[in-house]
Amino acid sequence: MEIDYQLSDDVREKIEAEAKKYPSRRAAVKSALRYAQQEHGWVSEGVVNSVAAMLSLQPIQVYEVATFYDMFYTQPVGRHRIRVCTNVSCMLRGSKDVLDQLKNRLGVDVGETTSDGKVALFEAECLGACGGAPMLICNDRYVENLTPEGVDQLLSELD
Repeated sequence: MEIDYQLSDDVREKIEAEAKKYPSRRAAVKSALRYAQQEHGWVSEGVVNSVAAMLSLQPIQVYEVATFYDMFYTQPVGRHRIRVCTNVSCMLRGSKDVLDQLKNRLGVDVGETTSDGKVALFEAECLGACGGAPMLICNDRYVENLTPEGVDQLLSELD
């Protein structure tokens, strides 16, 4: 269990700049978690404690935000995180086929990470790109109008 995690000076500066935008430091929690997760890979107990200390909050106040949003990972995940939209528009346009192709190619189920730690697969309720359905986000990249063949292309581009 990780208790302490030191945020880099770069992340600390970003969090401080974000906190200055708001009348309450608590308003910067979501951004602080995003910066810390980009650096650390996931939101560990140590990350929660570090962010809480930096924003003068209780760890539970930070943990509540980390567990509310599905964009934060409170367990280690793969280097690449693929989130497939399975909401109505994407479902009607073939997201099940896309998800099945990913499961077959990666050899994992939703919520799992490949044995080499390279890719974690998740479902997402809505990613806000209904006009390009079906779609997914790979790390921070939106990929729209997907087909099973497009999945193969995407996977070939991952290091």
